[in-house]
Formats: sequence, structure tokens, C-alpha cells
Amino acid sequence: MSSSAPEPRPAPGPFPDPASFIRVRTTLPRRPLPPNAARPPIVTDRLVLRVLTMDDLPAMYVLRTQPEVMLWTARGTPDANLEESLEKLVPFLPPREEATFNFAICERETGEFIGLGGCHNWASSLGWPEVGYMMKKEFWGKGLGTEFLRGWLKAWDGLEREEVEVEVDARTVGDEEKGEGLLVRERLIAITADPNDRSQGVLKKAGFEWFTTWLAEDPVKGSGPDKMIELPTYRYFPGGKKGE
Repeated sequence: MSSSAPEPRPAPGPFPDPASFIRVRTTLPRRPLPPNAARPPIVTDRLVLRVLTMDDLPAMYVLRTQPEVMLWTARGTPDANLEESLEKLVPFLPPREEATFNFAICERETGEFIGLGGCHNWASSLGWPEVGYMMKKEFWGKGLGTEFLRGWLKAWDGLEREEVEVEVDARTVGDEEKGEGLLVRERLIAITADPNDRSQGVLKKAGFEWFTTWLAEDPVKGSGPDKMIELPTYRYFPGGKKGE
């Protein structure tokens, strides 16, 4: 039985440099985003996505102390104490939630908190809003990541839009979109680590496409040119793929 070779990709580029970003005209969800009190739960076949509350801190601490989960985060290592988890929870609570669109991921049958995810960063390293998620290791491999992302994307797509100007990495915009006065189609960014095939598969199933890879220091290995990690980056076009 023959197998096809992986699609060749260009060598990874450098870490994004805001000094070289370009200004584009596009649309994004209208700010301020709806407050938590106005965000209805998102219900899928097996999940309920609801707003985060301070009561979620103990469960979030359990999530953020699983080494397997934290390996794929920007931090790279488990939280040392409850206070560190609290620092990560507070931005998703009133009055700061208007800049994020993050939800608790709960098992629909039991109500158990099993993770969280959504737009946690309005301006990613590449300038566009960034989506991500993390889920307790006991729930991996069941298709719940894809189910979460598809459900969340429907809510994201349904947010009211406004026209804005943003500074973004030029690699995120095609040459045909760089003409003066053009309205660039908005996109949502998801950044992964090279070995994390599981998350990359989830993104593809949810409608994301790979478009670039860049290098960053590996938070686990430390700093130095010999301790870099490749970050394959994906994009999603609200309302459908580019050109549709």
C-alpha cells in the first residue's frame, strides 16, 4: 500500500516584528464585545459553552496543572499555584471581558468543567484576533476539540461587525490584498506548535487552513538560537474560505 508524502512547506520565517507590520482596512467584531451577562450559552451535541465565572478557578487550576495540557501553551509548564491560574482567569471576567470572547467548555451531560477556549487575544503576535483552547487530557481523542471549535465559530461569525484599521504582519495578507484602499477580508488566527498534530487536525476539520510557519523560543527549553520551535499558523475566514 502506497502513501503520499507530506506537502512540502517553505522554511519557517522569523518571529513577527511589529515594526514591519502593515496597516490594512478590514472588518472585525464590534467593540466592546457583548458583556458576559449578554452572552447566551452555546450548546452542541456533547458540550455546553458558557461564560466563565470566579467559581471556575479551582477547576481551571486543575486544568492548568496538567503537564500534558500546559506543554502546548505559551507558558509551557504547569501553574505553580492558584494565584497564577487566577491571573489567567481574571481577563475573562467583568469588567475586562469586552476584549475577549472566551468560554468555559463543559460536558453537557454532567456540567463538568473540562476546559476553556475562544478568542483570548484580540491582537495576536500577527496582529489579528487569535483563537485557542485547552482541554483536560482525559477528554482528548474524542472529537470534542472539533465540536467546541465549530460551535464557538458559529457564535463568533454571528457577532456584529464594524470596519476598522489594524496593524498586521504582512505574511497574513496576500499580495492581491495590499492595494491602496482595498478592504481586506478579516481573518482569525490560530497558532500551534510543530509537534502538536492533534490540534492542527482539529483546526483543519473546523475550516482553518495553514498559511505560514515562524520560529519562536521554546518556553520549555529556554532561550538561545538552538532552542527554537516552529509554530505552524492557521487562518479562518468568517463566513467561508477565501474567495468564496
